[in-house]
Amino acid sequence: MVKRLPSEPEGALYVRLPADAVDKLDRAAQALGVHKKHLVAGLVSKYVDPDSRRGLSALGALSQPRRVTVELGDARPTVGSYSFQPHDPPEVMNAEQAGQLLQLEEKVVLELAESGKLPGRKLGKVWRFSRAAVIAWLSNPEP
Repeated sequence: MVKRLPSEPEGALYVRLPADAVDKLDRAAQALGVHKKHLVAGLVSKYVDPDSRRGLSALGALSQPRRVTVELGDARPTVGSYSFQPHDPPEVMNAEQAGQLLQLEEKVVLELAESGKLPGRKLGKVWRFSRAAVIAWLSNPEP
């Protein structure tokens, strides 16, 4: 029998976990008669403290990618992991950053700005571009 908890606002979390962690979570949920989401929510509530340096430090130590040593000439398949931090451009960009966002050369960005086609503002000798304005400009078709 599945125990029901009082309803609270929910958000989505989609993760891929190592198979052994999934198996443990499945077995615990079945043994306790609760949904896996309630187990995960309880673990996060108890162990994740993003508002303290100590909590973040402890959590960071748990979330370090596992290191895999590769021996050259090993005939077995190699298993590894990869971790990355996505990079969002700043809200106010220079011409080079706007070019990276638009996947254009800086020279083309400046030409578009000078001609008034690309929204931007010239401050002294340099151009600045609002990320939101550039995205809006990009999403609107030319007349």
